[in-house]
Amino acid sequence: MKTLIQKTGIIAFTGLLAVSLTQCKAIQNANNKQKGAVIGATGGAILGAIIGNNVGKGGNGELGAVIGGVVGGTAGVLIGNKMDKQAQKIEEEIPGAKVERVDNGIVVTFDESSGVYFATNKYNINTASQQTLNKLIGVFKEYQDTNILVVGHTDNTGDADYNMALSKNRAYAVTNYLTNNGISGGRLTTNWFGETQPKHDNSTVEGRAKNRRVNVAILPNEKMIEEAKKQAGQ
Repeated sequence: MKTLIQKTGIIAFTGLLAVSLTQCKAIQNANNKQKGAVIGATGGAILGAIIGNNVGKGGNGELGAVIGGVVGGTAGVLIGNKMDKQAQKIEEEIPGAKVERVDNGIVVTFDESSGVYFATNKYNINTASQQTLNKLIGVFKEYQDTNILVVGHTDNTGDADYNMALSKNRAYAVTNYLTNNGISGGRLTTNWFGETQPKHDNSTVEGRAKNRRVNVAILPNEKMIEEAKKQAGQ
């Protein structure tokens, strides 16, 4: 299993994100101890879907995964067709989840109303969440030429350091459940942001519930990319 975590300055990270959003250049945060297959190709837009619109405002300015440029041309179309089918399958299997097609990837958001949720201050995978994750695992096994990024978040209730640890534990609870049920650890990367990347208003009950979320980004791996390029003659 890969966990790519490297301390990056908030200002530097924000600058890199801006470049990615406008030019789709690669962003890479990797340490010397964690090597292996990287997350596949996607553009800066997927970052916003995963971590929200407040990069640099919180205490964790690290991306924790390799984000490559969008694959264009005919190869990109071929990849897009495969990802469209996978996104449709997830929507069919898990109607409550928010499924977005972003660039060459898919972002699935689980919050307290969409099938994978946690009791207050808890990070164990309960029975209801297991049922949802089992359906997701079925899709991952059907579409194996993808890498998977799991990202944990919390609302801003309580201590910030505690929330950071809680989001880490919840993200790992999901990745561990996936690996324990047949998903290769080589496909997985885990990251967490605590309360620092809200996508909704933390001043409301509804907003806090939506911020207590786990994102799962599904990205084409090198095999899918190379096969698409070969097929397209790129």
